[in-house]
Amino acid sequence: MTEIPEKNVKKPFKKNKKNNIHYVDNSKFLEEITKYRNSVLAANEAGTLKPRVPNYIGECFLKIATHLAYKSNFINYTYREEMVSDGIENCITYIDNFNPEKSKNPFAYFTQITYYAFLRRIAKEKRQQQTKYRYMRNIDVHDLITQDHDTGDYGNEFIDYVKKQMDMIDDFDKPASAKVSNIPKRRPKYLDQKIIDNSLDIE
Repeated sequence: MTEIPEKNVKKPFKKNKKNNIHYVDNSKFLEEITKYRNSVLAANEAGTLKPRVPNYIGECFLKIATHLAYKSNFINYTYREEMVSDGIENCITYIDNFNPEKSKNPFAYFTQITYYAFLRRIAKEKRQQQTKYRYMRNIDVHDLITQDHDTGDYGNEFIDYVKKQMDMIDDFDKPASAKVSNIPKRRPKYLDQKIIDNSLDIE
């Protein structure tokens, strides 16, 4: 009986997450957070200045915020850099609220803080955009844009574009019950799942 040669089955490619630039070692992160918390408590008892946040913890905050900004529900925003900055700022602001005695997963804790910081930035940018559109509606766009030296085709095309942008004002002025927000109302599933490998990975 002749043996049938096995087909060459390609094994799934596994990324080495530890070599990823956004990898966060959750155990080391927890260790550094615990050390920093103990130093803060000691400073409070001694009445001295609060110690500076270590560089390693700051790097972890940066990695968490940068990775989260690459997720599908955030990657298309043009102000992602501001979102990342807000996320890091919020992590530093609420770093003292993390208690290692109650949680052993600082990665998930600060990812959630960063997530809601992103939502607040998106809401803020939308309010600013709303103000801009309302201002544009109150000016005479045609007289403002059309100049004697402009060609008719260029002027008309640009005016049409501006008018389309101004039509978005109606969406902003709708009652809250009539609008459908593009901002996600709940956390994505990956924030609710347990982090088994204690790492982040960008696909």
